[in-house]
Amino acid sequence: MQSLAPAFSHVTEWVFDLDNTLYPASADLFSQIDVRMTQWIADYLEVEREEAFRIQKALYREHGTTLRGLIERHDIDPDSFLAFVHDIDYSPLKPDRALGEAIKALPGRRFIFTNGDKPHAERTARALGILDHFDDIFDIVAAKMTPKPSEATYQAFLAAHGVHAQKAAMFEDMARNLTVPKSLGMVTVLVEPTEQPRFKQSWETERESEIDFVTADLSDFLTRLVGAL
Repeated sequence: MQSLAPAFSHVTEWVFDLDNTLYPASADLFSQIDVRMTQWIADYLEVEREEAFRIQKALYREHGTTLRGLIERHDIDPDSFLAFVHDIDYSPLKPDRALGEAIKALPGRRFIFTNGDKPHAERTARALGILDHFDDIFDIVAAKMTPKPSEATYQAFLAAHGVHAQKAAMFEDMARNLTVPKSLGMVTVLVEPTEQPRFKQSWETERESEIDFVTADLSDFLTRLVGAL
């Protein structure tokens, strides 16, 4: 088993993506958001759901998020979109005591850095019982609607919170969102389930750069890490 302590001994800033990272993809929460995005596009553009889904995924791949693509292509109101797509059932999420204890024990500051919005992040983290363990949340609104993997968004996050990249670690479920953090000197951890969720596209799992660690179980990984530090 790869030793964790040497790679993380210098880390004082812990940065976590939200969806399918802080909770397992098996909770299938994001599929609800995915369906609601398709519905929003179908209603807004007055197209059939099949065409709306095609547009949704094309915008997502080209612009980083469907929302960014809709803003650039159709000049939509992002607030109404975010409110609609995040109006979901959070009951599949259950408090994760082990995860919470591990996050709480990490030395230094802890952040959620998400392409979603802050209310969604708060509801999700609260359902998991881990909200109080984070110092702050950096969301798509704070990023001025420019999503990961844009380097400008990572730089905005670092500047907003005074985070030193070379003292930080980032946890993500999407490999492409770890390319910039790796280049900035962060320790990178890919949270990758053994079976890919049905809503993910094949290109989302492509790795553009080396990743330091890969885990299918964030709670177990952090528990081992805390024990090793």
